[in-house]
Amino acid sequence: MSDALRGEWAKAWSGRAWIMLLSFAVYMSLLTSFGYASEGRDGITAGTTDISAVTDDVVRAWMMTFLLSSLFGAIAVSREYTSGSISRSVLLTGRRRLFVAKATVSAAVGALFGLVAIALAVASAWGLLGMYGLRPEWTTETTLIALGVFVCNVLAAPWGAFLGWIIRHQIGSVIAVMAMTLLVDPGLQRLVPGLSKYLLTIAMSAVYRDVNHDLLSPQAALLVIAGWLAAAGFAGYRLLRTRDIT
Repeated sequence: MSDALRGEWAKAWSGRAWIMLLSFAVYMSLLTSFGYASEGRDGITAGTTDISAVTDDVVRAWMMTFLLSSLFGAIAVSREYTSGSISRSVLLTGRRRLFVAKATVSAAVGALFGLVAIALAVASAWGLLGMYGLRPEWTTETTLIALGVFVCNVLAAPWGAFLGWIIRHQIGSVIAVMAMTLLVDPGLQRLVPGLSKYLLTIAMSAVYRDVNHDLLSPQAALLVIAGWLAAAGFAGYRLLRTRDIT
């Protein structure tokens, strides 16, 4: 298994996919953080909010990185089908070992994305708020938000990998991840808020402690996410075992 992990770890950093995804994640999160800092300054001036809430919002903005983490996992699997190299990978590694190795390495890269998100969330809290003459107020809630962002990055990457095993097409996997995260789950949240809290994306918003919707507790949300991962992992592995590789 160590050889399989080393091989998949090397593949993870080949090409430009990881740097493009991480760069876009940083750009989008920084832009959103800037917006929260600007609005927060106006809210503090008007007396409608306080500095601790603004600090939380700036840090929470970095949850956007988990979308790119899930895209990394999807691409890590599906690009081998697109390039035709999946047959060689299965021949050299074996189906079970390859499946486990890709899921493990995807989670590890997701953890790195999460660490980058936390570091830049802290920097943006002090830097962006400092631009407006504000001093952030870092509370226990802020720490829990940052930890939630990290956890979502770790869990989102294998989720993307499992979808990659199911869909087996790079563009299709990317579209599926983005559609579920940005369109389907948020849309259902507006239509059926009571049931939508059990969707993966909405459950993740409970983990990073979103405050704008009726959500599960973080503990319950983690159980729901585990259920989604188990179901997708089971489906992806079963298809890998029973369908032709090509």
